[in-house]
Amino acid sequence: GSSLEPEERSMEPPAVPEEEEEEVPLSVTPGPVGCQLFGYVGIEAVLDQMKIKTMKTGFEFNIMVVGQSGLGKSTMVNTLFKSKVSRKSSQPGQEERIPKTVQLQSITHVIEERGVKMQLTVTDTPGFGDQINNENCWDPIIKYINEQYERYLREEILITRKRKIPDTRVHGCVYFVPPTGHWLRPLDLEFMRRLSKIVNVVPVIAKADTLTLEERAEFKQRIQEDLKTHAISVYPQEDFDQDPEDRALNDRIREEIPFAVVGADQEHQVNGKRVLGRKTKWGIIEVENPAHCEFPLLRDLLIRSHLQDLKDITHNVHYESYRVRRLNESNWPG
Repeated sequence: GSSLEPEERSMEPPAVPEEEEEEVPLSVTPGPVGCQLFGYVGIEAVLDQMKIKTMKTGFEFNIMVVGQSGLGKSTMVNTLFKSKVSRKSSQPGQEERIPKTVQLQSITHVIEERGVKMQLTVTDTPGFGDQINNENCWDPIIKYINEQYERYLREEILITRKRKIPDTRVHGCVYFVPPTGHWLRPLDLEFMRRLSKIVNVVPVIAKADTLTLEERAEFKQRIQEDLKTHAISVYPQEDFDQDPEDRALNDRIREEIPFAVVGADQEHQVNGKRVLGRKTKWGIIEVENPAHCEFPLLRDLLIRSHLQDLKDITHNVHYESYRVRRLNESNWPG
């Protein structure tokens, strides 16, 4: 019987009988890239297999919204997913009081579209930035994000693991910047500086309809300068662009960040069509009209083009750095 243990070899070559040929180690020679097939093999069918499997099992997506009260966080989440999924709309009849400390409240829904199921968890942060003294108000948020990494890690290191570990890790954090038209506040800078190291942060200008187009463009440019000056890397991070096509797409997105968004979960009649929008005495602001606001850019980034990338970076970068740090700690239970 052969052993899998490596054999100890002496420096002198072993004596080989003349009639026996020496064993030649097998080597794999890579074939030409994009070699031509003689006929149809069916490799592309793997995409259908993956689609069927995803439709059967569904997938998880966890999003966190952070910002002061009154910036339209709940409305924006409802607008993104075109359903009543926010904390506020899910708990009618309760008085909205500003909590004395930052509290985190998560609510989970299963959304289905054309046979594809998504378990969506929305985490709200009431009380953030609402106090007179907002010192260390990001600590509960950092603690919550790390707790989800810890929960996943605990499941992952078990001897008998689940085939599918429940994923409660935060895949994206949408940070709502007040539409002041000036510079970023120290609170905004410190939050994004700390949180961008452990989660994908997507900054947006809340209630952008309160700014004129000129004010909006100038405010956006100032925010971009602030982020660059303080070396804050928001999503999509430039360091993680590997494919040239992805880099070109992400460069265009980075030019537009932060997105100036308007949220609305009510429909109005415009030119014979029902559209989501905010009705004012000057007209209707259509949230899905790129000429009115940049909500379509945010929706495309979070759902249509980068949802899987948000999950991949969370797993391969943020969670991985947390895992390495925890396993390197001396007090980690053996």
